[in-house]
Order: sequence, then structure tokens, then C-alpha cells
Amino acid sequence: MTTWRLAVDADTCIGSGMCAGIAPALFTLVDGVAAPVVTQVPPDDAAVDAAESCPVEAITIRDTADDHLVAPEL
Repeated sequence: MTTWRLAVDADTCIGSGMCAGIAPALFTLVDGVAAPVVTQVPPDDAAVDAAESCPVEAITIRDTADDHLVAPEL
């Protein structure tokens, strides 16, 4: 089964909350910085939407099988 790893670069995150608004089951704000609620998920369009909406591209999603970048698209 394919799984994705969610990560947020806390140094880059500006705490806009876009990710938590788009995918509240996957992202939350902790002390003004985004954080994944869970670190591994099955492929999920909401996760991609959240990563793509981050204004500073602080969110990355990688496939756990081969570590390739799923989102954001570069």
C-alpha cells in the first residue's frame, strides 16, 4: 500500500493557516506554526491541495516507498 509522508519546515512556515483550513484532519497550527496531525497518510487530494496552497511552500509530501516529492510541484 502506498503511503505519503507529510512534513512542515517550521523555519519556513509563516503560520497562514491555509493548510489547516483546507485539510484540518491532516494539519493544525501549534504556537502559530503548521504541523502535521499525522506524519503518514494514504494518498490524499486534500494533502496535495494543502501543500500547493502554502504561500511559502513549507509543506512537503513524499512517497514513503521511494522518497520522491509528491507536492508541491516544482
